[in-house]
Amino acid sequence: MLNPSNKFIALITFLLIAFSSASFAQKAPDFTLNGDKGKVKLSDYKNQVVYVDFWASWCKPCQKSFPFMNDMESRYGKKGFKIIAINLDSDRSAAKSFLKKHPAKFTIAYDPQGKTPNLYELKVMPTSYLIDRRGNLVNVHKGFKKNQTADLERLFVKTINKK
Repeated sequence: MLNPSNKFIALITFLLIAFSSASFAQKAPDFTLNGDKGKVKLSDYKNQVVYVDFWASWCKPCQKSFPFMNDMESRYGKKGFKIIAINLDSDRSAAKSFLKKHPAKFTIAYDPQGKTPNLYELKVMPTSYLIDRRGNLVNVHKGFKKNQTADLERLFVKTINKK
């Protein structure tokens, strides 16, 4: 038989398990940045699944990620999936040169001061953050390799289909 203090510990343990991270998901930090078509504000994408990708002109894996992101935006954009790619170059002309070689069919934003990566605790380039329709961070993906695209796409579809 459990004594009162053990009953209390068992109850707290049960509550912690019952109300795990799904109930207290981490909200994605909001941001407002300049983009090619005006201001880009994460909170304007409410009720959509958003893939926030941090990139720079010097990043070799970023070159490989752009065709994948173009494909994902064209396949799932009408289902509420949006990509925001945030450039971190201090010189916008470097970003523009990159975009001429690797055009983007998704939203581009610029953060030359690098404030947004601090909000997201960015460690490596590229890093992408998947945000669900409720504004919760669902996944962090570091780097980019073509052999990971099928898994990423499955994650996107699962998040898009979750209501």
